[in-house]
Amino acid sequence: MALKYVVKKTTFGFDDTKAEKYVARPFNVVNVDFKMLCDQVTKVGFVPRGTVKSVLDGLIDSLKTYMEIGASVSLGDFGTFRPSFGCKSQNDAKGVTTETLKNRKIIFTPGYKFKEMLSKVSVQKAVASDDGSISPEQPAPNPDDGKGEAPDPAA
Repeated sequence: MALKYVVKKTTFGFDDTKAEKYVARPFNVVNVDFKMLCDQVTKVGFVPRGTVKSVLDGLIDSLKTYMEIGASVSLGDFGTFRPSFGCKSQNDAKGVTTETLKNRKIIFTPGYKFKEMLSKVSVQKAVASDDGSISPEQPAPNPDDGKGEAPDPAA
């Protein structure tokens, strides 16, 4: 298995030149919905699908309850969720108000198993074909694959 990426042209607006550069962007191979996730956990954990869904729904409700009061919630080896936000900078402390807050978000910090997986997973370039589909980039044929021998045309 490998993480996939595509090359995208990006315009950087950090200066007046509006420089265009090429960068690697992650390519999401598939979106796994809640039903698919519950089905997979059912297969791996030998637990009825209804039980899996009920536990995950309870987990989501509990995470919401704790994060609404500003708590950081650790799920052990899975990782930690915490509420956060950005803020527009102000020239003085009195200018910082709830109106200057922006981009409310939840930050997930992965646990050690996910961090270990990311450090070991390979990365592979994906390319777009003429029909718009994305597929892994195929390595160029190696002329030494035949160990220097030409194939027998009579065979």
